[in-house]
Amino acid sequence: MKIKRLSLPLLLLLSAGLFSFSGHHYRSIRKNRFNSELNGKPRIEIDKTDYELSIFDDDGWYATYPVVFGNKSLDDKMVEGDRKTPEGDYKIVSKRPHEKWGQIMLIDYPTAADYAKFNERKRKGLIPKNARIGNGIGIHGTWQRDDMAVDYFQNWTNGCISLKRSEMEELYKMIPIGTRVSIRK
Repeated sequence: MKIKRLSLPLLLLLSAGLFSFSGHHYRSIRKNRFNSELNGKPRIEIDKTDYELSIFDDDGWYATYPVVFGNKSLDDKMVEGDRKTPEGDYKIVSKRPHEKWGQIMLIDYPTAADYAKFNERKRKGLIPKNARIGNGIGIHGTWQRDDMAVDYFQNWTNGCISLKRSEMEELYKMIPIGTRVSIRK
């Protein structure tokens, strides 16, 4: 039996085809193995630098979920429409189903502290005098069949925090209205 030799370009093309799907980076939930359910009052800490939303309860760390944000700069929200995720201390003020993202949990942005930062930035000339602060920031799922945005760190929201759709369903069930949320860079 005679074996035919492949040309180098064909060999490279075939090799590339074999490895074309190996570049997918699946980001997943990390959970405390010793704490199978929430104990006491939960709180949420969002780390913009690490693209993570962590839940803590009375026993400490419970779980960490991968997330994405709005603007890829990850800077603090300055004005309405800048697509930046605000930094500060908030709480969940409402929860509801959402036609595009499955569920949404709204936070109480802007707070008095946010208005103080906003007005100080206006006074210093960092933002236009006619700028508005914005509102409607929440935690929600991705578009239908678009969880890859989270895997690939694709910041796509208008300033909200987005999780994979199924992970948002899990979070939505365990987090009550009134839960404290801290967002930091």
